[in-house]
Amino acid sequence: MPLIRFASARDLYEAFPTAQSDVDAEPDDGAPIAYLRSLCTRGSPDKAVAFCAYLLPRREAVWWGCRCIRTITQAFSAEDAHLLQAAEDWVHVPEEDRRVSALELAHRSNPNWPSTWLAFAAGWSGGNILLGIEAKSPPPPQQTARAVRAAVISGVARLPPAQRHKALIDCVEDGARIAEEPRS
Repeated sequence: MPLIRFASARDLYEAFPTAQSDVDAEPDDGAPIAYLRSLCTRGSPDKAVAFCAYLLPRREAVWWGCRCIRTITQAFSAEDAHLLQAAEDWVHVPEEDRRVSALELAHRSNPNWPSTWLAFAAGWSGGNILLGIEAKSPPPPQQTARAVRAAVISGVARLPPAQRHKALIDCVEDGARIAEEPRS
């Protein structure tokens, strides 16, 4: 069974009301993967990145974001590597302690780093987002998608301008492949 949970782009927008403004493209009633790819062919791979971040389930979206950043980033600082590893640790073993660890690390990190947004994406995947207090607050349902989108877009923005368009398209194609893979 593939990972796609929506029959159309319109269904995704109905499930996530913030998606339409984040993607900034009108939905249609076609298959989500066709819509995703059409955003690229219409010259809007940045919009396709946003749509893909919503299309994938949270865990797969974080994994996809990590793959994109690993592909487009040539070298990582120790802090970047630590943040990326925290997000990947949660992807591999999506347990509460790993989610909280990624969230705590993200809060202490530079918000200009794509890896910070991937740690936030893992940390905002569920559970309680209030750290260190007894009150409980679940994350809004769109927060993981928004954080993954921020990570990928900010990562690509670090590339030379001539490489950005292709990098976005490559990321979108990777996300489409993940979405089409059958779950095991």
